[in-house]
Amino acid sequence: MKIIASTLNAKYIHTNLAIRYLKAAAAPEYNVELAEYTIKDPVMNIVSDLFTKKPDVIGFSCYIWNIEETIRVIQMLKKIMPELTIILGGPEVTYDTVYWLQRLPEIDIIVMGEGEETFKHLLSEIQGEKDFSSVPGIGYMENGKVKINPQRNKIDLRELPSPYRFEEDLPHLSKRVIYIETSRGCPFNCQFCLSSIEVGVRYFNREKIKDDIRFLMDHGARTIKFVDRTFNISRSYAMEMFQFLIDEHKPGTVFQFEITGDIMRPEVIQFLNDNAPKGLFRFEIGVQSTNDLTNELVKRRQNFEKLTRTVTMVKDGGKIDQHLDLIAGLPEEDYQSFRKTFNDVFALRPEELQLGFLKMLRGTGLRLRAKEHQYIFMDHAPYEILGNNILSFDDIVRIKQVEDVLEKYWNDHRMDQTIEYLVSNIFETPFDFFQEFGAYWEEKGWSRIGHQLEDLFKRLQSFLRTIPQASQQINTIEGLMKYDYLHNQRYKPRKPWWSYEVDKAERNKVYKAIVEKPDVLDKNLRSMNLSEKDLLKHTIVEKVPFSLDIYLNSGQINQATDSYMVVYYEPKSGQSSIYSLCI
Repeated sequence: MKIIASTLNAKYIHTNLAIRYLKAAAAPEYNVELAEYTIKDPVMNIVSDLFTKKPDVIGFSCYIWNIEETIRVIQMLKKIMPELTIILGGPEVTYDTVYWLQRLPEIDIIVMGEGEETFKHLLSEIQGEKDFSSVPGIGYMENGKVKINPQRNKIDLRELPSPYRFEEDLPHLSKRVIYIETSRGCPFNCQFCLSSIEVGVRYFNREKIKDDIRFLMDHGARTIKFVDRTFNISRSYAMEMFQFLIDEHKPGTVFQFEITGDIMRPEVIQFLNDNAPKGLFRFEIGVQSTNDLTNELVKRRQNFEKLTRTVTMVKDGGKIDQHLDLIAGLPEEDYQSFRKTFNDVFALRPEELQLGFLKMLRGTGLRLRAKEHQYIFMDHAPYEILGNNILSFDDIVRIKQVEDVLEKYWNDHRMDQTIEYLVSNIFETPFDFFQEFGAYWEEKGWSRIGHQLEDLFKRLQSFLRTIPQASQQINTIEGLMKYDYLHNQRYKPRKPWWSYEVDKAERNKVYKAIVEKPDVLDKNLRSMNLSEKDLLKHTIVEKVPFSLDIYLNSGQINQATDSYMVVYYEPKSGQSSIYSLCI
């Protein structure tokens, strides 16, 4: 019997942990072949590839991001391989099994919930007597009627075989995100989240997990993401794993965690600040909303004061990047309330601020009680909301404009100094900057066309010249934009987005001053004994309308004097250094 476990990932760099657990659990009695694709792959290509494998059974792992594409695949497969047994599993089909069986006659069986033991049991029945009534935790059609078998008891996670050691995965470990699961379940009851449905938290065997992580690192894994819903729910467990990862990590490896910010103890953060190498860890923290009524309605207990303490303490440590999440469209959070939530969280200056929109996931409390808040939402995945009793579709469209420019101008860190100046000095709040710029961006039609790096600077410049308070300080702002652009280049740019203000004669004057008085530069650059020819080849000189020296040292803008910005690009390392020079 030829068996395939398949899925459509959102991106090529992702890997699916679920189908690997199924493969591991089915062995040694059954040899399950893995077949991963992406939602961007043409359906015909996926179907053709699966067809050539000549399977008897295919199981698909289904989520909101891939269900519609998966449906097209299985419908085509059944037409060309009517004897093929198609099994679906995953969160998208677990919580509305009757609906999917009635909607799609191509589905033979749906596995509900944890699938490791169920899948193996099911394979034995497919190969044998086909007595599906004996298999707990599945749904299927029998004589035109839906049959739902009660789910089995929870699996003892400590006994599950490792899904991380398949020979076929080893060549790809360095190129993909590797997902690690050390626990299942969530202690919280947030009504917008599927994790709230499962009661309690269960842990895998710690030592086996540590051995798996060692194995993955030894074979080249670079990005390892823990999928535990709340990694730090147990302080002792989190500390043990943090210490292990600090002790055992390989250079270049990054570990990502989802943590709950307001329960993170200060002594844990201090331990990380003192001991973790910079860049080793990355935290994802779901804030979602700072509206107390909203959090109460979705049964989300959150102490924003303690969360702020955590985020601030981590940021001050300078060791760990933080990704904070917001959800627009939660109950009783109208446009102005969301504006406040955004500003509350942006004030923490996370390295990344993710703005998402509420999705009415099957099985969640919010979807079951959607009428209470007059929710309207998409009929098909991802079930994103289109409005509710206090948030109109027009409001949602406006917030989506914020999302677009937030990603390009804050999360990608192309213009940190410029954006900081704008949100602190020019616009009333950070949200207002992103909202006004986002609306301008949409009005110009830029969301429908591509862009290069230089375009982002030109478009921001174009927008700012329409804002009276910005146009009054446009020279200063453009000076910061030039700083950001030059500072973030790895090599000397050939054609920046502006016309140089420093002509050849003035530039040569600066170079001559540097050669005659090298003390104006730092000792590393002085030690290179650069000639005027070297400077010409590896530096850019530009004038800014403020004291760059004061700005670099204090962050303050002093417009009493202009200064030269000298940017040196080290040819071997691709590193840039910026110096201030007054002549």
